[in-house]
Amino acid sequence: MVRYKLTLVYDGANFFGSQKQTNKRTVQGELEKALAELNWTGRSVLFSGRTDTGVHATGQVASVDITWTHSTVELLRALNSLLPNDLSVKEVQNVDEKFHPRFDAVSRIYQYRLFCQPLRDPILERFMWRVWPSVDTKSLVKVSKLLLGTHDFSAFGSPTTPKGATVRTLIKAEWTQMAENEWRFEVQANAFLYRMVRRMVFLQVAVAQGKIPLEAIAHSLVKQASVKIRSGLPSGLAPAHGLTLVNVEYKT
Repeated sequence: MVRYKLTLVYDGANFFGSQKQTNKRTVQGELEKALAELNWTGRSVLFSGRTDTGVHATGQVASVDITWTHSTVELLRALNSLLPNDLSVKEVQNVDEKFHPRFDAVSRIYQYRLFCQPLRDPILERFMWRVWPSVDTKSLVKVSKLLLGTHDFSAFGSPTTPKGATVRTLIKAEWTQMAENEWRFEVQANAFLYRMVRRMVFLQVAVAQGKIPLEAIAHSLVKQASVKIRSGLPSGLAPAHGLTLVNVEYKT
C-alpha cells in the first residue's frame, strides 16, 4: 500500500463543501466513491482543510493510502474517468507514508474575485461577487496592507477547533484590478480561521465603498481588542462563489 498526494480542482457550486456529510453531496464523498471503484478500502481520505459550500478550488490537496500496481499517470486517468464533471484530479504524486495534507502544510493561498456593476450578470456571478456601488481601488490597497503580518484575527473568523487560537500570520494580501470593473484579492497565510477570507473581503469592500472607516479595521486587529471595538464592524460575509483555494504549500 502506498500513500498518494492528490491535487484537486472543483467547481463548488453544486457541492455542500469539501468535507464529507451524511446525505449531502461533497467533494470528499465523490472522491471516496471513485476510489472505492478502484478497490480502495480505507475509512476516510485526508484533506488539507475544508472549503465551505459553494467555494471552488484549483489546488485543494488530499492524500490516500491505496494498493495500486500501476503508474501515477494511470491512477490519475482512472480517477478522472470515475469522477463527476465538476471535480477532477490534476496531479498524483507518491509521498512519504507520514505525509499529512493538513498538518504538513506551511501556507495556503486563496483568491477572491469580484466585479462592480449595477445589473446582474449570471455568467460572471458563477465565480465572482457582484458589488455595487463600485469600490475605490486605492482604498482596497490601503486596507489590505493593514492585514499583513501577525495579528489577532478574531474579528474576521472563528477558530477551527474549540478554544483554538485566533492569531494568524498573513504573508500576502494583495488586490489586483484585472479589468475596468473586475478585481482579484490574493491572500496567503500560515493558516486561516473559519470563513476568514470571506469576512476579510466583505470588510475591505465596505471600506472601499465608504461604509466604514479604515481605522475600524486597524483597531480590530489589535491583540486583545475589546468586544466593543469589534462589535462596531458590520456583520456579513462575501458570498462563497467568489472564493477559490488556489494552492497549498509544503516544505520542499
